[in-house]
Amino acid sequence: MKKEFTISEELNGFRLDKVLTILLEGISRTTATKMIDDSLVFVNGKNEKSSYKVRTGDVLVVEELETKELVIKKEDIPLDIVYEDSDILIINKPQGMVVHPANGHWEGTLVNAIMHHCDDLSGINGVIRPGIVHRIDKDTSGLICVAKNDEAHNFLAEQLKDHTMNREYYALVKGLIKENSGEINMPIARSKFDRKKMAVDKENGKYSLTYFKVIQRFANHTLIQCKLSTGRTHQIRVHMAYIGHPIEGDTVYGTRSNKVYKNGQLLTAYKLSLIHPRSKELMTFEIELPDYFKEIIEKL
Repeated sequence: MKKEFTISEELNGFRLDKVLTILLEGISRTTATKMIDDSLVFVNGKNEKSSYKVRTGDVLVVEELETKELVIKKEDIPLDIVYEDSDILIINKPQGMVVHPANGHWEGTLVNAIMHHCDDLSGINGVIRPGIVHRIDKDTSGLICVAKNDEAHNFLAEQLKDHTMNREYYALVKGLIKENSGEINMPIARSKFDRKKMAVDKENGKYSLTYFKVIQRFANHTLIQCKLSTGRTHQIRVHMAYIGHPIEGDTVYGTRSNKVYKNGQLLTAYKLSLIHPRSKELMTFEIELPDYFKEIIEKL
């Protein structure tokens, strides 16, 4: 759903994130910032930063989910819990599971499952995303951190913001990457041609940096390790497609013809490092490649 506003004289000089909390009833400053970071907010056709000060006459366009008052159902869905204490929950999310409810996916999500498992969750992201500090795509598997209280959530969110939370992925991409390692430093924004997609946008995009390292080369594919310096939506998928090596199975940023794997992109978040919000201890969690990923590697 898209909403359009023209900035009045009364709001002249206000920060963009503050303006959103005024114009959109019921959203927090944190949610407003998240919407801006996810390129769901446009000022005069451009993505601006949260700190942008609006001017009288600015046209503000906001793309948002239909977030009517909802009661999210608790569902007894098995969880692969890697670690849990009174502040955080580290879960190995399976491929095919949506992280939080949204239009078309109100049930069967990770949130439905964790609400059944745990009564106490951070409320910072509202009724639809309780406890969710960061997300991974439906067809990306791997580690995700959930906050059980607002203090933990704020502490973890700061680590995401200043890039001290380390996230590493394995990806199987099409073609042979010649370099043994490299970085992709290309700004990303929502696509001008398809609002459901992201794209490299050198004019309006936000700074996005992905490091990669080749693990193994096959006849027509390369297994790589990726490390995120920033966390834009679909960042690895967009960056790898941009350099001509889309992820195998990715029909959104690659091709619809995927002979090796047809059930979603072969991308898994295998490693997560963070500073614990209470003990301030550096904690690192690591999982093996999922079985479906291993089977493809063995076949290649």
